[in-house]
Amino acid sequence: MAEDFALDLEELRHLQSIAKRPRIISLLSSEINNLEKLSKGKSSAPQPQIPAPISTGTKVPSVPALKYSTLSSFSWDQDNEKVKIYVSLEGVEENKIETEFKPMSFDVKFHDIQGKNYRCAIPKLHNEIVPEKCKVLVKPTRVIITLVKASKGNWLDLHFKEDKMKPNLDKEKDPMAGIMDLMKNMYEEGDEEMKKTIAKAWTDARSGKTADPLKGYN
Repeated sequence: MAEDFALDLEELRHLQSIAKRPRIISLLSSEINNLEKLSKGKSSAPQPQIPAPISTGTKVPSVPALKYSTLSSFSWDQDNEKVKIYVSLEGVEENKIETEFKPMSFDVKFHDIQGKNYRCAIPKLHNEIVPEKCKVLVKPTRVIITLVKASKGNWLDLHFKEDKMKPNLDKEKDPMAGIMDLMKNMYEEGDEEMKKTIAKAWTDARSGKTADPLKGYN
């Protein structure tokens, strides 16, 4: 803007120098005075401040997710209070182990073992544990994961398994559906004699010969 005023003034002064008629000279002088005043006002006026961009923080490059090999082969034993899981793994460093114990699950990760990462995890245990009391012990050729039982007793398995012989409570509105499921499980797990008996009871129930599908079995 200041450069434009300067150019205008220069041209008006040039015209004033070559003008001959008094009226034209007066008009040019008046316009020159106005431009000079405007030029001084513009130069003294504060320039608007452009706000500096606000930093939102340093951009952290995304780190690729670590890949793990699952350790699904292990042995285990138990007593009345604890379960011990034995994982065959060499070269494990204690400061490179990441553990996550929850009341019904655990996830143990082993990092940087000869360039690889491993994990041993059970997403749903047979019964509840006490997370804060569980621990990992490193040996030269294996790792021992100790789970402390929330309640004393014997576990039939490490993994949670639904009781197939227990009727489904979601089918309380239809008692016959729950009985049919129970008979189906008994048929699948029974011997030949049981299968024949249940098959006959099932057929009689469907044909209307008996209202109780288990009558033929009792």
